[in-house]
Amino acid sequence: MSAEKRKILVVDDDPELLQLVRILLARAGFETLTALDVPSARTVLSSGTLPDVMVLDIMLPGVSGIEFLEEIRAIADFDSLPILMLSALADQQQIRAALDRGADRYLTKPYVASSLVSIVQEILSTKRR
Repeated sequence: MSAEKRKILVVDDDPELLQLVRILLARAGFETLTALDVPSARTVLSSGTLPDVMVLDIMLPGVSGIEFLEEIRAIADFDSLPILMLSALADQQQIRAALDRGADRYLTKPYVASSLVSIVQEILSTKRR
């Protein structure tokens, strides 16, 4: 019997990017759940299917990725959920703000596909605080 695939929730408002990331992660052996916005991500998280890692864009419509990160970190059930923040912003203050609010890692766009997979694998190989 094969091991269950690790689940990665990717939250980004760019449908083309979501599709590319889904393919990339599937090729690396992951099951990918996707959400175009925070309400959709909340639905996935409340469905009882807890992902092994969440990849969260900072620039989202309505509720920002940083606000959603703070919301997630305030819920005990999600305290151990590793979160990789994605953003086109390479601003050091923005990166520090995301890490200070509970992000485990931060990756700026555009990124090399292998970097995303490597970081997800690294996150999965270590325990969250």
